[in-house]
Amino acid sequence: MQIIVINLSSAIARREFQKKQLEKLGLDYTFLTATSVDDIDDDTYNKHYYDWQRPLRRSELACYFSHRRCWQKIINNNEPALIIEDDALLSFKVPSILSKLKKCDDIDLVDLEVTGRKKNVSKTSEVIHESSNLLKLHLNSSGAGGYVLFPSGAKKLLELENKKGISLADAHIANCKSLNAYQIEPAAIVQFILCQLYEINHSGFSDFCTSSTNAEKKDMINIKFKIKRVLSEIKLGIRKFFLILISKRRYIALNNKEF
Repeated sequence: MQIIVINLSSAIARREFQKKQLEKLGLDYTFLTATSVDDIDDDTYNKHYYDWQRPLRRSELACYFSHRRCWQKIINNNEPALIIEDDALLSFKVPSILSKLKKCDDIDLVDLEVTGRKKNVSKTSEVIHESSNLLKLHLNSSGAGGYVLFPSGAKKLLELENKKGISLADAHIANCKSLNAYQIEPAAIVQFILCQLYEINHSGFSDFCTSSTNAEKKDMINIKFKIKRVLSEIKLGIRKFFLILISKRRYIALNNKEF
């Protein structure tokens, strides 16, 4: 399966880390030079200013467009791919998991990541490989650090953009209700910044735990954004209420011995 690593051209240390990690796992990969804040001109920024429930920072817009280019690449190649950000630490089980997922049908997206937050997943699961389980993912409100996306899922994400505009990359994925999404458990990917939380000691990542994008001051939120925020929270609350019957909201397990 193709692996796409999103990496800013300035983040050389992260790129070298990913090269060593992926080669050690025996995985083929390509780097996608991430869209930077310098690539977001005023016209593009203003076009999407009111798309989400608050003004997107240019760094967030750049992050979205980086993921979007991966989605388009998957459609063009008509093959699924693992998309990872350059601060992703991979379990040694990733190669075998990808081998199994490549053969799956009727799946749009599989999340391999743990985020430190609860997700709505099915109450039952199926074994996909040895101790790796596949659960139906009904709602995940954060994280786009490592996921397998199929062409069908990529098309749905772009269709949502055409209808609703854009948002944070992870929020856009979470809001695409038509996605037939699943979760791997134990999680097989964790971002560097969460390694301490999961008691993962791994030499080489500690220097990369700062953001690879520049912090920006958020714009003042006007009444239009406040209304969009309230409506979004109401819709999310209704969605969570109906998910009570078919899912369980809980933390995804991670085995730190697999990293």
